[in-house]
Amino acid sequence: MKIVDLSLPIDESAPEPHPIAVKKWRHRGGGDRFGWRWAKSGGLKGRLKHLSGRERITHESFPDGLFLSLEWVTATGHVGTHIDAPYHFGPLSERKEARKVADIPLEWCFGDGVVLDVSHRRPAEFITKDDIDKALSEIKYEIKPGDIVLLRTGTDKLWGTKQYFFMFPGLGREATGYILDFGVKVIGIDTFSLDRPLKAMVTDYLRTRDNGYLWPAHFYGREKEYCHVERLTNLDKIPPYGFKVACFPIKVKGVGASWVRAVAFIDEKGG
Repeated sequence: MKIVDLSLPIDESAPEPHPIAVKKWRHRGGGDRFGWRWAKSGGLKGRLKHLSGRERITHESFPDGLFLSLEWVTATGHVGTHIDAPYHFGPLSERKEARKVADIPLEWCFGDGVVLDVSHRRPAEFITKDDIDKALSEIKYEIKPGDIVLLRTGTDKLWGTKQYFFMFPGLGREATGYILDFGVKVIGIDTFSLDRPLKAMVTDYLRTRDNGYLWPAHFYGREKEYCHVERLTNLDKIPPYGFKVACFPIKVKGVGASWVRAVAFIDEKGG
């Protein structure tokens, strides 16, 4: 069994439209920080005992003078590889209360995967129904209910640059509906968003006043319930089909998106 990582990292050093902050306690020095925090939890008496040395915890209190590493991550659920639940698209889906991340059926997040090559689409262009049909025809595959459909644009190669956030195509409304009509519950893509770049959408809306240009793939989730996984990578390292995909979200209550560690499982014995 071969496992291929399909996930991008949450990286505070990389360009991001949504700021990421990671506060870290290092092994060396963390013990002193812990000791002072422990002292403060005891109020004035605790502080005085610490300062006087009567009850003081420092790095020297720990083996080799090293404490545990600790991190506090402040970030939106839409950084790194993540899944958007129906609630992200709107309060209702199929005229019912939209599911949040913690309500997504786990069965949706594990299944047979199929990679559709749409890398011919240029930045800001729509990925169309015809593109989907052509990609399926090229690999001689028919989508079945429960499949996880992964769209490969090649944009993941721009990760770590500012271009990653605006140099990609997006799935059109008709193509979204077409995929979902096969019984698909999860669509994945190796771009910043399943929809086209923000500037392209807003420019077309202001030019036409047609709100169908604004997040058409996202808002289709109000009509038909589904999830999508954004910011995938390494789709060129897995076969078109014949593998399993796992994209289980972190179980955060009451939110519309959450980080996932998406992976592909390839049975090498089965080819």
